[in-house]
This record gives sequence, C-alpha cells and structure tokens, in this order.
Amino acid sequence: MRYTLRQLEYFIAAGETRSITLASERINISQASISTAISHLERELGVQLFVRHHAQGLSLTPVGRTLLGEAKRVVEQAEGLYTIASEATGQVRGQLRVGCMVTLAPMIMPELAHGFTTAFPGTAIRHVVAHQERLLDELRRAEIDIAVTYDLQIPDDIDFMPLASLPPHVVVSETHPFARLPAVSFDDLDGQPLILLDLPISREYFLGLFLKEGGQPMIYARSAYQEVVRTMVANGYGYTLANVRPRSDLALDGRRVIRVRLSGEHRPMVIGLATLGRLQRSRLMEAFESHCRASISDACIPGMEAPAADC
Repeated sequence: MRYTLRQLEYFIAAGETRSITLASERINISQASISTAISHLERELGVQLFVRHHAQGLSLTPVGRTLLGEAKRVVEQAEGLYTIASEATGQVRGQLRVGCMVTLAPMIMPELAHGFTTAFPGTAIRHVVAHQERLLDELRRAEIDIAVTYDLQIPDDIDFMPLASLPPHVVVSETHPFARLPAVSFDDLDGQPLILLDLPISREYFLGLFLKEGGQPMIYARSAYQEVVRTMVANGYGYTLANVRPRSDLALDGRRVIRVRLSGEHRPMVIGLATLGRLQRSRLMEAFESHCRASISDACIPGMEAPAADC
C-alpha cells in the first residue's frame, strides 16, 4: 500500500467540503499539501477522484463518491485501534469527532477543545460546525460522535445531557431607543423590524416565542449567518432575539450592539451534549463528557458571558 491514512484524511476533507480552500481551513493544512495528497491518490489508484472547476471548487466523480465512503471506513477503523488500546490500557487516546451548533462554535469550541487536548495530549478533536438539523442527522449516520448543541427538537433516539441554560434577550444598536431601557417586553417589540436568525429549528424557536405571547413579528430581513444579523442590528436596521452572550459587544464592522433583558418568563435554549442513544461510549467520549460538565454551566461558559455569573 503506497498511500497513507493522512492522505485519505485530506481526500475526505476535500470530498466533504468540495473545496481545497475549505478543506485547508477545516483541517488546518496547507492547500498545496491537500492538492499533492489528492494527486498522489489519483496516480496510485489509477482513477480521477474530482472534477476541478476553476474558481468554483470540486465535484466528486462517480468513482470518487464510492471511494470517499470507503476512505471514511478505513480511517474510522484505523482510529478504532486507539479506542481498543485505550480501553485495554486505561489511557485516553484517539480522535473524537465533535459537532457543534454553528451559533455556539466560534465562542465555545476553541477554548473547550484546547482545554481537552491539553489535558489529554494523546487526543485530537475533529470539528464539524452545522445547524441543529444537520447535527442530528450526522449523529444518526455516525458522521460525528457527539454534538455540543441546544435542546431543540431532540428526537427519542438521541440522548441529551443538559449543561447550561440561556434565556432569550433582545439585541439592538447602541443608538436604538431600547438600548437605554433595563428591559423590554413583547408589547414593546410590536411593530419593530426584526432581523431574524434564519436557521432550521432555531427560527421555529424564535417565532414560537412570539406565538406564545399571541403576537407576530414584523420581519424586516432574514439571514442564516449570526454575524450578518448582528452587523445589521449594529447598523440600525432593527433588533434581533438571541440566546448566546458573546463577551464582545462589537459586530464585525466595529459597531456596538447592546443586549437588553426580555421581560417575562420564556423558554430558554439549553446547551448540552447530544449523542446517539444506542451508542456505547468509549473511554475517550466519557472523558470528553466529563470535561464538558466541568467546563460548561450556568456559572461559566467558555467564550461567553454566563447568565448566572462572569467566568
């Protein structure tokens, strides 16, 4: 065999992202290394894995799609050797595939993952960032081992371990009239333009808050990107509802946003760990769960201002 597991991992990253650039960002490897690995695999196997589109990424060929699935199985079997060795020796080693809700990942995952791999140097975390619907789907397909996400529409076949509760609040620009108020109600929001975070399941949560209060929001704009919503709010287009509590009050363009309490009792989003219910937990997964329980609570959330107290 004249190809390596690392070359297969590079091929998998490119095949899943359909882009050398995105694969490079995902696994923190240079684009040249990924291109070289793919070219080597194509020569070694005697097949074309991708069709290259100038400035438009990659498309898997039919044989490339077949080999992508086989490559995943080979890498997973190889990673399983670490699991077997860990169980036999009592060591925590191996790679863990951790999914994270896209709105949480920029704040929580860097500190959480670094703390874990520092405590267990023989481990590595592969990040998958996605919205709730996709995370649940990838858990079922065993594409990821565990997900750091919310308790939104968790089905019966998924186990969920709650860690911290995030109540909803209102976010406005620093020049908005609401910015000077200690709290606002849904009555105050009536007729105000809403910039809606438009992600599957998340949007149903936010719209459900209005429905419970017997109201209907005036949606001015929608975006699936949290930072687009935040920047539009900072520029005075309207308000948004959010649960995350970034430590920075700046949008990406440098303008400020203000977090205002939403009066009344409203269903919070609960951060927790989601796993496939029938999955047998390895020593590696148990160690990561313990690390998350110690790191995430109402009193302290990595990368965020916790609702109960500052970290």
